[in-house]
Formats: sequence, C-alpha cells, structure tokens
Amino acid sequence: MNHNTPLSPVPLSHLSDVQRRVLSTAQLRAHGVSAARTTAKCRPGGPWQTLLPGVYVLHPGPPTGEERLHGVLLYAGRPPIPSQGGRAGSPYGEAMITGIAALALREFSTAPPLTALNRIDVLVPRTRRLRSTGCARIVRTQAMPRAERIDGLPVAPVARALADAVAQSDDPEAVRLLMTEAVRGGHCEPGAVVAELNRARLLDRPHVVDAVDALLAQGRSVAEDRLYEMVFLHGLPDPLWNVDLRLPGGPYLGGVDAYWPEEAVAVELDTRAPRQDEDMMWSEHVRKREHLERLGVTVVHITPRKLRDSLEQQATVVRTALMAAGDREPAAYLVVLPR
Repeated sequence: MNHNTPLSPVPLSHLSDVQRRVLSTAQLRAHGVSAARTTAKCRPGGPWQTLLPGVYVLHPGPPTGEERLHGVLLYAGRPPIPSQGGRAGSPYGEAMITGIAALALREFSTAPPLTALNRIDVLVPRTRRLRSTGCARIVRTQAMPRAERIDGLPVAPVARALADAVAQSDDPEAVRLLMTEAVRGGHCEPGAVVAELNRARLLDRPHVVDAVDALLAQGRSVAEDRLYEMVFLHGLPDPLWNVDLRLPGGPYLGGVDAYWPEEAVAVELDTRAPRQDEDMMWSEHVRKREHLERLGVTVVHITPRKLRDSLEQQATVVRTALMAAGDREPAAYLVVLPR
C-alpha cells in the first residue's frame, strides 16, 4: 500500500454496468487498484486493456460502442474523484459527445452506426490541454453549450453536433442529407444550424453553402405546412396564401405568407438564417413591415420555432389581430397578386 491507495476503497455500487467495465486511472486508484496492478493486468494476454491514455477496459475482448463512448468521455473529462464515501456529480466533467457520433446517438438515419466510426468527437473547453488520440478526437470551443442527456451520456445539441460533423466531411451529399434530416425530422430549426456553421466559419465551403440553401428551402416548406395547420386546426378564416402586395399604380410593397384583405392583417414567416448578409436582410425586412403598418396593415411576425413550439398561442395572436381590425382606422387600398 502507498500514499495513493485509499484506506477504504470507494465501492462500485453507484456505477452503471458500462462504468464498471471502463475506468480511468484515478477511478481505479479510488477503488483500491494501484498503478502497478493496472499495468500488470493490461500486459499482452492480460484480462484488461488500455483503451486511451489513462482509460482502461476491464475485459480482454474488443470494446463495445457504448464502452468507447464512455472511454472517450472519461479521457476528455478527467473529473475529480470524490472523497471516500462520496459520489461525483458527473463522471465526465464538462466533456460531451459531438459530431457524427452525437447524431448517431440520436438515431439519425443518415449517420453511420457508432460501430462504424473510427473516431468519436468529444467537445471540451478551449482551455483543456488534451490531444486527439486513438478513438478520441478532441474538439475545443470557447463557449460550451448546455449538454443534453441520451442514455445517460452528455451530448451536444443537434445544431452544434451537426456543425462539428460538417467540419469533418468533404462529401456534399452526406452534408446535405444530414442537414435535411435535422430540419425535416424536427430536431432543430434552420437558423440554429446556420448560426453554428457561421460560428465555425464553414460558410466559405461551396458544398456547405449549397447544403444551406437546400436547408433553408426545407425549413420554409416545413414552416409553411405548420402555418396551414395553424389556420385550419384553430378555425381561423381562410386567408389569401403567398401573395404580393402593391399600391394601385404604385410600388411593390413585398410578399407575405398569408393575408386577410378585409381585416388588413398579414402573416409573415421569418425564415431568415444568420449569415454574412444578415444585417442587410433584417433592415430590408424591417423597412417592409414598417411601410405596411403605415398603410394600416397589421403584420404578424412568426418564426418557425414559434409555430413548432406554440401553435395554439400563435393562432391566438392572429385571431386577436383579426378581431381588432374593426377598432383601427381603415387601411389603404392595396392590390393583391399571387406570388
């Protein structure tokens, strides 16, 4: 026994099955296993094996996908070991799975299975001094997102995981399919994806730009479907769909997604995404809305996320605007044309 060996080893009872099969050097020491004993058990033909530096699989066969995930998180997280009788708040510190492995954990059909991945991306704070090695690829970030839990594992949010997966792929079709599934499957909104791609400086890659254009079209299609659903499910009057507005003999005022001419109420979907020209696009959007409102048109601004998360509430907002039409000054006469 030496000064690194606890007088009373920390029990394994609080650990899950996979956590008992994959342990770090510090955890083994806390359980009463010395470094010399660990080295002896990991010799060729021994009962244990080294998965990553300082991380061990406590059986001789190939590690499972779950064991590799757990091992990568232990390697990257290196959490402090609790004192005797205590339990750590998280066995992985701040580390979380990201990239294609995070999408595979969410059962993306366009992501390869975990067993097919040679490397697993793991997100850590920029200040962590680690190197990629073995099956662990270190991804650093200045600001750690809030992890989501899948099967007990900390996983990066979809938009962040998708950006990290795109950063590692030069396959245009694979990138497009991943982005499309993220939006069409309801995992996240296009704006969140594009914001992460922009933050990662990936929007200068031609195949990523092409995929973003397809993504935004996909996101608008999904949002339009939800807008139709809102009107019909909640008994709103039928609007004119997808129309352009003009002053008689005057300038083009802009297009709206739904318009009730009797009440002079318009609904506009905001499917913009953060890109380099965001400020210019937003300024034009504000100018159009302000111009319509000066002409007496009430513009209801709805984002795809609001339609996804609070459909009934958005229907109430539109209904309130329609009911209030009688209390407003009559709007200017506008020419309505199909888009």
